[in-house]
Amino acid sequence: MTADVTWTRDRTEALVAELGRAVVGKDAVLRRLITGVLADGHTLIEDVPGVAKTLMARSLATVTGTSFARVQFTPDLLPGDVTGSSIFDQGRQELVFREGPLFAQVVLADEINRAPPKTQAALLEAMQERQVTVDGRTRALPRPFLVIATQNTIEFEGTYPLPEAQLDRFMLRVFVGYPDADAEWELLARRAERGTPEVALAQVIDAEELRRMQAAVEHVHVDADIGRYIVALVRATREAAGVRVGASPRGGLAILGLARATAVMDGRDFVVPDDVKAVAVPALGHRLTLDPELWVREVSGDDVVRRVLDAVPTPATVPR
Repeated sequence: MTADVTWTRDRTEALVAELGRAVVGKDAVLRRLITGVLADGHTLIEDVPGVAKTLMARSLATVTGTSFARVQFTPDLLPGDVTGSSIFDQGRQELVFREGPLFAQVVLADEINRAPPKTQAALLEAMQERQVTVDGRTRALPRPFLVIATQNTIEFEGTYPLPEAQLDRFMLRVFVGYPDADAEWELLARRAERGTPEVALAQVIDAEELRRMQAAVEHVHVDADIGRYIVALVRATREAAGVRVGASPRGGLAILGLARATAVMDGRDFVVPDDVKAVAVPALGHRLTLDPELWVREVSGDDVVRRVLDAVPTPATVPR
């Protein structure tokens, strides 16, 4: 185990602990969110209102010392409201580019499915290439650059479902869920005790340290058997019954990055099969397009991926 892996593991534990002061009883979800951050990927958070989806994104920016911008997606939001646009400067008598919220390091796309497809598409180039092109000029976005989007899973009136190309840009999808009874009481008790609505979180790392943590993930060893196991899982989703469109190669890359990040968070510089299994569902479930009969039977993409995990043989690997 290298020094960078040990240091990164310790930092992630500190991040989870600090975030846990605001998001009570959801350490597993917070670890999943940080896994995506370490893998330098974007995250889609789906769940009912009031389970701290927005709070997670805002708190993540605070504890990592990164710049933060929130975009409230609405039906009248225009692409330029997100990317930025050129305005005429009266004093200089020329067009000047005014940066939009995408030029922050952590961007919260709140209720992303409430904006029309044209505005949703403004994120595609930014999420894939970490740049935006406006008026024929390409501008690089800051690093790290992470989009955390939220969706309400119970209200669909006035929304625009994300197209497959947009969903494929998210490295993973996370569900929060309600806290258990003890955690929910702890949430109330803490709120009553501190006497203020907001939790004052401390900065644990800065942006440069976050980039160092992401660099540590890039040096995690992936055995050839593990790599072929990832390929087998992805290909199996394309052949699964009731699946119209399976996971793309980008899905395999997502599993690879998340599995490496999982290994680092466990203090290892090599990936084991359990790392792959732990991230396969959040990495692939949202990428599948299912036949209508599966929807009628309430079978989700996550269910299909779980079946694939049961069917594809697990490789027998020996740690380095």
